[in-house]
Amino acid sequence: MRFKYIILILIALTSLAFASESAIFGKDLIPNILAYDKEGSLHLGKWFTLLQSTYFKPIFLGVLLGVPALFFIHYKIIGPMIFSHDRKKIYVFSVFNRAIHTIAAISFILLIPTGVVMVFGDFFGGGEFVRINKDIHAIATLLFVISVIPMLIMWFKEMLPTSDDIKWLMILGGYLNKRKDPIPAGKFNAGQKMWFYVCTFGGIVMIATGAIMFFQDFKIDFIASLGLSQIDLLRLSAIVHNVLGFAVLALFMTHLYMSVFAIKGAIHSIITGYKEEEEIEILHSSFYKKLNKDKKI
Repeated sequence: MRFKYIILILIALTSLAFASESAIFGKDLIPNILAYDKEGSLHLGKWFTLLQSTYFKPIFLGVLLGVPALFFIHYKIIGPMIFSHDRKKIYVFSVFNRAIHTIAAISFILLIPTGVVMVFGDFFGGGEFVRINKDIHAIATLLFVISVIPMLIMWFKEMLPTSDDIKWLMILGGYLNKRKDPIPAGKFNAGQKMWFYVCTFGGIVMIATGAIMFFQDFKIDFIASLGLSQIDLLRLSAIVHNVLGFAVLALFMTHLYMSVFAIKGAIHSIITGYKEEEEIEILHSSFYKKLNKDKKI
């Protein structure tokens, strides 16, 4: 019953976001579709204009309002998970793991808000403030470039799907109750794996599409050989970049909520490398069993 009310509230917030976009940005949400496609192009002009003028901003606004609201409701109704600090501490993340994660974390802390400012640039009045955010966004992308391949390599094997992931998804990781039932999950659960794939593979695509939009004046013979014009590539890049942006924004806020609020003390594991034994025993029960079997506890 509680879950039903949460869903209804989220739907209401999303609807509010669509209505608010018109009021905040002073626009009619009826798209002004421009007909300037060239013969032989992908004819993305009308879709690009429709998405840019009508859907992208309210969806981003819906994510910005809806996801935190959902987690606020969860925190007030369910509350955080608290695990004992009196048992053993298990070394889970190496110095290299933590260093790469820190670089990636800093890049996202810069990329997310500057990206949001760029999306809502007209609300912020454009000008120097938006240009500064664009430059910070570009610099933060370089930090992410440094971290994404090492992160992909060091955790790819442990992020591969398992049968535990289906079980985890069926119970939503056990986050909808206050019981401490063992949750089927390896070193990383299904939620963490989703964030990993969006962050790495999706992130690489966002680096490429972002670079195309940032530099704009370029000529790639390979792209031309596929029948794509420069404007086709720019429009396609903007669409893909924004769609992936929805997922990155939502999952980043989820990752932040889980590590800082939903599981008390969880964030310390990526700082010190150690997790509490009870936390692993409950939230990563399959991993805990493997550690016991290998006599690593």
